[in-house]
Amino acid sequence: MSAVNPRRWWALVVLAAAQFMVIMDTSIIGVALPEMQKDLGFSQGELQWIFNAYVIAFGGLLLLGGRLSDLLGARKVFTTGWVILVAGSVVAAAAQTAGVEVVGRAVQGVGGALIAPSAMTLLMMLFAHDPKELGKAMALYGAAAPAGGTAGVFLGGVFTEWLSWPWVFIIYIPIGVATLAATKLLPAVGGRRGGVDVLGAVAVTAGLALSVFAVVRAPEVGWGSAGTVFQLLGAAALLLLFFVIQKTVREPLMPLGIWRVPRLGSANLAMTLLGAAWIPMWYFLNLYLQQVLGYGAFESGAALLPMTVLLMIFMTAITARLMATFGAKPLIGGGLLVLAAGLVWLSAVEPTGTFVVDVLPASLVSALGMSLAYIPAMMTAMSGAPQEQAGLASGIVNTTYQVGSALGLAALTAVATSQGAGQLGNLPRLTDGFSAAFIWAAAIAAVAGLTTLLLMRGDKATAAAQVDAAPAARGERATI
Repeated sequence: MSAVNPRRWWALVVLAAAQFMVIMDTSIIGVALPEMQKDLGFSQGELQWIFNAYVIAFGGLLLLGGRLSDLLGARKVFTTGWVILVAGSVVAAAAQTAGVEVVGRAVQGVGGALIAPSAMTLLMMLFAHDPKELGKAMALYGAAAPAGGTAGVFLGGVFTEWLSWPWVFIIYIPIGVATLAATKLLPAVGGRRGGVDVLGAVAVTAGLALSVFAVVRAPEVGWGSAGTVFQLLGAAALLLLFFVIQKTVREPLMPLGIWRVPRLGSANLAMTLLGAAWIPMWYFLNLYLQQVLGYGAFESGAALLPMTVLLMIFMTAITARLMATFGAKPLIGGGLLVLAAGLVWLSAVEPTGTFVVDVLPASLVSALGMSLAYIPAMMTAMSGAPQEQAGLASGIVNTTYQVGSALGLAALTAVATSQGAGQLGNLPRLTDGFSAAFIWAAAIAAVAGLTTLLLMRGDKATAAAQVDAAPAARGERATI
């Protein structure tokens, strides 16, 4: 057994900060979208690429990031990821055109895809010697995610309202430099020999990007047009090629045998559909607040804070207790159905609506559903994998959530645009478009909830193991 690292809790601070920043990147951008749209010339339909460029690069390269972490050493890949993330932030902050902004966001996504899996590997290396310490570390690391989401909403409003939208990217530069300086706290462990499935990584990322591009352009050129059909067929061919590659190469990114792990498939299906419902809700709610209700950036960020605070409280303090009592399956299925109910409520938004009546109660119900489903689905997807495949299982579940987010946002943007969401200034048509997106997101969440309750196998032994890994359920606290 390797020696216990005396600086492991300080190292955890660095890793949690990385998790905080990666998650904040997906929330800080939302409040700034209308200002970026005006300054950079995005159309209403193209605006989603500010979000999806990051998500496609991040989700498509997560498995490759995990593989490189194994081969090159986790600290080296973690450091490289931060360098790339800072470089992408500089490009995104300095962008004067829509195309450059999308490139900057994609570069940020590449950095995030290296940071996330290497951070998890480093955490396991630091705390694997003691299951109780590992549970505490995982709880603190997990808490950084909702905290990052909350901070992103608030800071996005502050920066956009009182400075300018480039500051939502500039903030990453000093934090990235500070993190790079602190990487000396992390353990330096060499990699191991092996190959890199570059072709597989290219196939899955290109397939995802082409499928999103096809869905985004379909409302403009037609769903039955030759361009849309060939793009979707090309995307399907690339994704099929990815699976063929995984079956034939000696060292694949995703050994297909892992899908024999119990509940891995159903948990990842739940995560895919959860992302497809939740992220579009967040995206269109931001636009409704600013483009229909007339909120400024700071007001919009403040309006979303109750939802993000509820998420943080439930994810860090309450969901684990509920898992101890009920297990994961009812929380995942029930949480998705609660999310669906909140989205149906949101679909009733009015052009002359108010925050207190039209947004606050429905957004809190939606956030409750998300907070009940997310952690149990994540833990279920990882709990059945053998220790040597835990990193792979983590990469897969993060990838499926990001893929679901990108495809869901693309599809529901197409729906919203077809129902009038592209008609800026026409508040009734804008609201109709946003309402349509909410109701379709509700349908996705409802299908996910019912599918989980029908298909996912319950396992009391797994539930007990999950509780043991969730010290928050027993009121334990880590001392740093």
